[in-house]
Amino acid sequence: MDILVQAVSKYPLVTAFVVIGLIMWVSSYIGKIFNNRIHASAIAIVIGLILAFIGGKYTGGKHGISDVGLFAGIGLMGGSVFRDFAIVATAFGVKLEELKKAGVPGVVALVVSMILSTAIGAATAYAFGYTNPVDMATIGGGAATFIVGPVTGAALGASSEVIALSVAAGVVKSISVMILTPFLAKMAGLNNPAAAAVYGGLMGTTSGTAAGLAATDPRLVPYGAMTATFYTGFGCLVVPSLGYAAIVALVG
Repeated sequence: MDILVQAVSKYPLVTAFVVIGLIMWVSSYIGKIFNNRIHASAIAIVIGLILAFIGGKYTGGKHGISDVGLFAGIGLMGGSVFRDFAIVATAFGVKLEELKKAGVPGVVALVVSMILSTAIGAATAYAFGYTNPVDMATIGGGAATFIVGPVTGAALGASSEVIALSVAAGVVKSISVMILTPFLAKMAGLNNPAAAAVYGGLMGTTSGTAAGLAATDPRLVPYGAMTATFYTGFGCLVVPSLGYAAIVALVG
């Protein structure tokens, strides 16, 4: 046991891959119980949130399960480097001629969805007493994706509490898209790359869109993930500036 603990502690990133692999294996098994209508990624995220809560309660720290020494590598594996690498990797499955078919509808979907998501998030924040424009813009950004929220909060100087709320809003949206996409796919006409690209622009959440489309038709994943990735980058550019300016103009 001492040898095992020493090995786990010495190679934290390797340990992180093993732990995440086990979580995904368990999640896939649970997903089969539901005939894969709930994608393994959604189940894995829920398990991750539970482990983060346990890690925070156990250590009193702020980084979830990675605050436990044996699982420190999860903090690196879950960081921005691996996340961005995974997002960029999805582009290699795209056929440009199919992506072009989304054309103007994909761009319009991206812009309209970003405006609506930010507005709904900001309005919800205002309704719950967060009337400061910085707080509203941060939570509005989180309603777009859980990446846009923290970027907006960091740019505007929002408090850690508000940034945490923005992440929570984005995570709820991501899990909702993961779970609901397979059930709504037929109604939404998600049976071709162009539709998947537009859908990615509408939903915005890269992880939610990718997992939801994977449970619907894995061949559609690169197209939805591509426009969802543009959505995230677009949001990180416009919400801290134009979004914030619009909220200031409206609420003062």
